[in-house]
Amino acid sequence: MKALVYAEPGTFSTKEVPKPEVTPNQVLVQVKSCGVCKTDIHIHNGAFISKFPLIPGHEFAGVIVDKGSEVQKLHVGQRVVCDNTVLCGHCYYCKRNEPLYCENFYSLGVNGPGGFSEYVAVNHDKVFVLPDAMSFDEAAFTEPTACAVHGLDRIQLKTGDDVLMFGAGPTGIILAQLLAQNGASNLVVAAPTKFKLDILNELGITNTVLVDRNDYSKHQKKIQAQFPKGFDVVIDATGHMPMLEHCFQYTKKGTKVVCYGVYDESKQLEVNPYRIFEDELQIIGSFAQTHCFDRALTYLDLKIVQVDKLITHTFNLDDYDQALDTVLNDKTHLKVMIHPGE
Repeated sequence: MKALVYAEPGTFSTKEVPKPEVTPNQVLVQVKSCGVCKTDIHIHNGAFISKFPLIPGHEFAGVIVDKGSEVQKLHVGQRVVCDNTVLCGHCYYCKRNEPLYCENFYSLGVNGPGGFSEYVAVNHDKVFVLPDAMSFDEAAFTEPTACAVHGLDRIQLKTGDDVLMFGAGPTGIILAQLLAQNGASNLVVAAPTKFKLDILNELGITNTVLVDRNDYSKHQKKIQAQFPKGFDVVIDATGHMPMLEHCFQYTKKGTKVVCYGVYDESKQLEVNPYRIFEDELQIIGSFAQTHCFDRALTYLDLKIVQVDKLITHTFNLDDYDQALDTVLNDKTHLKVMIHPGE
C-alpha cells in the first residue's frame, strides 16, 4: 500500500509499504479522509510524544475492508471513523480508571501507524459506524471534536458562565460551538484572522474580536470595556505562549484559565503565584481525549457542531509537502484534508 512515512523528524516520503495484517480483534480500514492537525506540525518537528519511523495522521475515517476472526459486530463495507487512542489497561493510571494518563499511551498517527496511508489496522472497540448522511470529511472531524468534548469536561462549565477564548482554528471553532451550546451565557472569541471570525459569526457566535498581533492593547480595551470584571473562564486555543500569559489580563476571582493549545515544550509560563493564591485561580490543561468519540459523533450527526465550512484544502498523499506548507504558511487555510486513495 501507499503511505507517507517519516524516517525521522522533518524527513518524509510517500512510499510502498506492506499492508497491515489484522489480529483477531482488529479491522482493516481503507482510509478515505484524514485531517491534518497542528499536532502534525509538532510531530514533523519531532515533538509531542511521536516516535520514528512513523506513518502520521490521527484524524481518519474510511471503510472496513477486512476483519479479524473475533470481530462480531462490525462488517466489511461499513463506513467508520476510528478513535486513534490505544490504552494498556494495566499501568498505574489505567488501574485508577484514569486512562488518558496511561503510562503506555499509544496513539495511531502519533507514535503508531496512522491515517496518512491507504489502510490502517484498528482495534474493533475503537471503531464507530458512521451515520448514513455523514461524509468522510465530516467524520474525520470526530477526533478534534472529541478533544473539544474532553476540553469541556475539563472546564466543567457552569450555566451562565462568561467565557473568553483566544484562537479560532478548527478545534477552537468546534470548542466555541460546544461552549455556546453547553451553558456559556456570554462567549467572546478573539483571533487575528477575520475570515475565521466570520465563520464563527455564520455559526451564531457573534461576539468576536479581531486581535492585533502587534498591539494587544487594542483588543484588550475592547474586551475589557464589555467585561470590566473579567471572565469566569479564559481559554487559550492558540498554543502561543505570549497569548497564554495575556489570558491572565482577563481573570477575576475564581477564574479558570485553560491551556487548550499545544505549546513548545521548552517554554515556561510566567505568572504571579500570589495572584493564583489570592484570587483562587485555576490553571487547567486539556490534553487529547479518550472515550469521547461517541459524544463527538453525536454532536456532529445532529449538526450541533458544524464543520462543513472549515474545510479549505484537500490533497493526496503524493502532495503532502504542499499540505504541510499550506498549514505552515497559507493564511487562507483552516482545515486541510488528505485523501489517501486519490
